[in-house]
Amino acid sequence: MHELLRKIYWILSTQFGLDPRRMLRSLRGIPRYASDLMKFRRQYVGTLSLRPCLYDWYEEGGSASSEYFLQDLHVARKIFDANPSRHVDVGSRIDGFVAHVAAFREIEVFDIRPISSSIPGVVFKQEDLMNPINPRTAYCDSLSCLHALEHFGLGRYGDPLDAQGYVTGLRTMAQLVMSGGTFYLSVPIGEERVEFNAHRVFDPVSLVALAQTCGLLLVDFAWVESGKMQQSAGQFSVELESLGRRGYVLGIFMFQKL
Repeated sequence: MHELLRKIYWILSTQFGLDPRRMLRSLRGIPRYASDLMKFRRQYVGTLSLRPCLYDWYEEGGSASSEYFLQDLHVARKIFDANPSRHVDVGSRIDGFVAHVAAFREIEVFDIRPISSSIPGVVFKQEDLMNPINPRTAYCDSLSCLHALEHFGLGRYGDPLDAQGYVTGLRTMAQLVMSGGTFYLSVPIGEERVEFNAHRVFDPVSLVALAQTCGLLLVDFAWVESGKMQQSAGQFSVELESLGRRGYVLGIFMFQKL
């Protein structure tokens, strides 16, 4: 029941712009807004127009528990410490992870969607990694793909429908990484399924096995669950099997190219 309500809320808020929680908080804020308006009106002489902000009273100063925030910070720190010669990102959020990395180094971004903005420190190239126009091999010593591979082939972002698109995409990205280079990958993991056309949820054991066929060796692993970052104790097989029985967890994989 909880999972059904979560999905209904996600559809209403992200696809139709109807956020029930925000609406309830805004309704709750009306009496306080009216009271504050009358108090301020008695203190202020001048033109006063109305633009109510009703729900901000009940929000925190910012969220530091979202899986995007935690993964972006986690992987950006690793890239900062590694200081690779060339880092390429595929499909991660421009206003999240890419911005983190661009703050301290140049980053190349490959995405199937266009980006019209010119961003300092970001070199953008529009490409479909399921069907690359100009295949590259051994192109970079560091590559990231955060919260993106799960969308490949589902048509959500204008990509062609391809049930095996994630396989092609993973192999293409692995080819971009030089021997000895690092590949950072994050995807939803748990009981394997497709929630069309939002995303895939991967079985982590099967995903790591697929990565091995692409010449990628798992060297580090972390995951985000219930708003908390969990770092692997090094028992990859045990942890991956356990997480594969969950409903939804964000897995953050660090691979080395053989």
